[in-house]
Amino acid sequence: MSVPAAAPPGQPKKAATAAWIGSALEYYDFFIYGSAAALIFPKVFFDESDPATATLLSLATFGVAYAARPVGALFLGHFGDRLGRKKIMVFTLILMGVSTFLIGCLPTRSQVGTLAPVLLVLCRVLQGISAAGEQASANSMTLEHAPAHRRGFFTSFTLSGTQGGQLLATLVFIPVAALPEDQLLSWGWRVPFWLSIAVAVVGYVIRRKLEETPAFEAQQATGEVVKLPLAVLLREHWADVLRVIGGALIASVSTIFTVWALAYATSDAVGMDRSSMLWVGALANLVALGAIPAWATLSDRIGRRPVYLIGAVGSAGAMFGYLWAISTGSYPLILVLGIVAFGVVYSAANGVWPSFYGEMFSTRVRLSGMAIGTQIGFAVAGFAVTFAAQIAGPGGDDWSSVALFTAALCVPPVIAALSARETAKVPTERLGERGAPEVSQPETVTA
Repeated sequence: MSVPAAAPPGQPKKAATAAWIGSALEYYDFFIYGSAAALIFPKVFFDESDPATATLLSLATFGVAYAARPVGALFLGHFGDRLGRKKIMVFTLILMGVSTFLIGCLPTRSQVGTLAPVLLVLCRVLQGISAAGEQASANSMTLEHAPAHRRGFFTSFTLSGTQGGQLLATLVFIPVAALPEDQLLSWGWRVPFWLSIAVAVVGYVIRRKLEETPAFEAQQATGEVVKLPLAVLLREHWADVLRVIGGALIASVSTIFTVWALAYATSDAVGMDRSSMLWVGALANLVALGAIPAWATLSDRIGRRPVYLIGAVGSAGAMFGYLWAISTGSYPLILVLGIVAFGVVYSAANGVWPSFYGEMFSTRVRLSGMAIGTQIGFAVAGFAVTFAAQIAGPGGDDWSSVALFTAALCVPPVIAALSARETAKVPTERLGERGAPEVSQPETVTA
């Protein structure tokens, strides 16, 4: 086995920064679609004469990207473990920027009929393929650059970047949602999508300057890069892939909070103002920016499993409180419980899973293992919004059934965590091995 050289001074910080900014820009694109699917697309791309069905179909297009993600994971995971993390990080960012810009250019249903939603779905599929490789490549990059005793902290920057992108998307949509209805539906909704060109340019410049990881370069130097990562993954790590699939269902909490709860709160059943509800998401994500690295740092000290379990078990209960608050129509209650549920509790699992999942695999199959495992789980999470819309009933107001459904989706992550090995103290070069020893002393790598 080759032992990777230490990362150059400052490289862990550069990798974490590139992961944060790239993920923020990437998921800005991804999440503006979620806001538009809940607030705009039912009226622009679908039949307004049947609002309930239009909303259901619009939310289904949100889930289409998640269905495309496992396919993208197979492709991008293979090349990420064959060609390197950096190349995939650059490719995914460009693909997301272009596909998102094209959404802003699409004709509406009133202009081209049923062709409009077809084109929308095609662009959404491209977004899903891009997202399939984004987090896995960024997580692998930061994990393999990080000092062993701080892998949780550095790797968490990918997910805090994701929350930053969601915050940016929400802040952009707040003034857009406040536009008069005719302006909003004619041109206003397009502006956030057009801004993705700037997203792609900035992200490209940042990621092109990042160095490949020492772990991957060591494999290249010794000829240990495998020709078929998927075959090795399924032969040696099939149980870990299943754990990651189960663990990734925790993302259902995010999709229910971000999309279904927003649609429910602004529906006739509750009648909350669009901009007010977008501020709930913005403030919750702002809190998450601090909570995610804090939880990840705690996991470096006490282990991945206990922190992850706090997030998974806590989210199951917190969603009941948040959806109940929405049903009351009390904005202060919605705001407080939304921040607690999504900004604090969910961040425990969200901040730890990048290191927790990545540490299950060896360097030669890490990107494939994370990409395939997470994207299959995320596919289910993406369609959780569509299922929630059906579970909520004809009136769309059965919030307790949706909360129970969300709690049920938190059970597989709990089982996955309880059955997994604790890897927080295992040396980076020994990750993925059975019975690997723990780190006796913190590495003295300059961050």
